[in-house]
Amino acid sequence: MMINAARLTAKLDGDFVVFMIGMRINKPLKVHKWWPVAAAMPRMLSELEKNPELGFLHGESWFSRTLIMVQYWRSMEHLLAYAKNREAAHLPAWTAFNKAIGDDGSVGIWHETYAASPGSYENIYVNMPAFGLGKAGSLHSASGEMKSAAARLDRARKS
Repeated sequence: MMINAARLTAKLDGDFVVFMIGMRINKPLKVHKWWPVAAAMPRMLSELEKNPELGFLHGESWFSRTLIMVQYWRSMEHLLAYAKNREAAHLPAWTAFNKAIGDDGSVGIWHETYAASPGSYENIYVNMPAFGLGKAGSLHSASGEMKSAAARLDRARKS
């Protein structure tokens, strides 16, 4: 990965959705419980990356006892349509989770969904490769009038 040795800010035209999703391994020795849950996400990501019309823009993952993925979607409608699509990878994975685990406590899952629009978000990347919203959108210099968070928010509100 190329490190950008500069102050950069990311922009994504129009509205978009930030979807945070993850799982927590509550009983690490019950591999037969948590492995299928962990293995489902790569299948979904592959499907989403092959089908840009589904609205998935980019995702970043972190792995530990709690797995976390931050995803960027074109719209809430795209995200919800994918979640309910009977021909996509998500619904069978969700059904399998509920059947195999349900509320037995072995694996926790969670998600949070946020709608964003111009002027409601700001960001900064310093000495970083393209990351997060910077991969979902486009990177721009965060110098001069774009140096502070307040200025980036104000400029986005005026766009």
